[in-house]
Amino acid sequence: MLSSVFAADRPACYARVLERIDALLDGENDWIAAMATVACELHETFAYFHWTGFYRVAAPEMLVIGPYQGGHGCLRVPFGRGVCGVAARDGATMLVEDVALFSNHIACSSSTRSEIVVPVITPDGDLLAVLDVDSDDLSAFNDTDRRFLEQLCTRLGAQFRHASNQ
Repeated sequence: MLSSVFAADRPACYARVLERIDALLDGENDWIAAMATVACELHETFAYFHWTGFYRVAAPEMLVIGPYQGGHGCLRVPFGRGVCGVAARDGATMLVEDVALFSNHIACSSSTRSEIVVPVITPDGDLLAVLDVDSDDLSAFNDTDRRFLEQLCTRLGAQFRHASNQ
């Protein structure tokens, strides 16, 4: 379980990592490079992020694994299937405290216990990808994670609104 001291430091950790990501992506126009950078920065910053990465919209109603950190992930996820597919279909963040209780969960890793998935949507409403973070800890994610990851994904959607995933 996560320590309460670390939980209290989450907003400060997020503020620092988002500042680093903003600096690293300043002027960047390559969507794949941006996703790789974001996945790396988040994964290296938060010890409870055991799989951190993106699933890109690569065909109608289909997500394909993108840059990520951690063990192997599922290669393709149809919209509506698993936490990532539901987030993509609904265009809404999914925070799952216990994936064993999520009837539609896809077990890409048997060690995953909780998950947060945040859509990356352009200002025009086009879904580019979902940011997927898995943890081997139960209830690893909270509203602080949701708030800051949504802020990050909103920025990514605005910066890379003309990105092509193919």
